[in-house]
Parts: sequence; structure tokens; C-alpha cells
Amino acid sequence: MEKESSITKYTDVSDKKEKKMRIKNNKSGFTLLEIIIVIIIVGVLASLALPRFFSTVEFARSTEALNQLGVVRESVARNYLVNNGTYTFATMAVLDVEDPSTAPGTHFTYSISGTTATGYTLQATRNLVDGGVATDWIRLIQTGGGVTRSGTGRFIGIK
Repeated sequence: MEKESSITKYTDVSDKKEKKMRIKNNKSGFTLLEIIIVIIIVGVLASLALPRFFSTVEFARSTEALNQLGVVRESVARNYLVNNGTYTFATMAVLDVEDPSTAPGTHFTYSISGTTATGYTLQATRNLVDGGVATDWIRLIQTGGGVTRSGTGRFIGIK
């Protein structure tokens, strides 16, 4: 019986050593392939989400422009009354509001053009701040029949 217990002890010791060896050799973690696949998936998801984010940001900036054009339009209406019912003398310099283009952090340059006795054009042109494109603009055209809005670039179809 003593021989059996010594053999059992010997096998127990060798089993413990074998288990320790297996634990040391059993490395956990991610393979390079798994990491590359995860990076590709994250890249695809980002490529789908980022354009949506940027269009939302640009939409918010168009709201900024429309609000400022509304302020300038009200000032032009007051100027119309002062000048006996004509828009001819309306310029950014003579209006009773500060030019919104000079405000810090603005994303547009504002201008008045095409002033006649019965109408004018207000335009907000996107400047190059924060990735703007100078060919994108929002335009309000005042005529005897009312106001129409139009836009180019990211602002096509603005209402």
C-alpha cells in the first residue's frame, strides 16, 4: 500500500507540473487578424456616420445664416421706410444693425446687392472657416411679389 501512495503522490506532482505548464503556454488575447477585422468594422461604421454628422453641422450653420439674413432684412425694411419707399440706398454700411460678417466665429459673409426701388438681394456666402466652401451661398431675393430663397452647394433646396 505504501508503494501505491508514493506512485499516487508522484503522479499528483507530475499532474500539477503539467497543469502549470499548460497555463503558462495557454496565452490569452487577440490575434492580429481579429484586431484588423475590428479596425475595418470601426472604419466602415465611421465612414457611414461622419457624413451624416457633417451635414447636420452644416444645416445648423445654414440656420445661423437664415437668422442673420432675417435681422438684416428687417433693417432693410426700416431703411425702406426712411427712404420714402425705395430700397435703392440700402447697403450694409447704412443699415441700423451691425454687419453680421464681423461677429466673432461667424461662418458667412453677408451682402446686399441688386437694390432697386422695389427689391433687393441679400446673400450669405459661406466662408472658409471650419471647412466651408466659398461657392456655397444662401440668397433671399425681395421683389414686389414677396421673398424667394435659394442656395448653392450644400444649401441647394433650402427653405
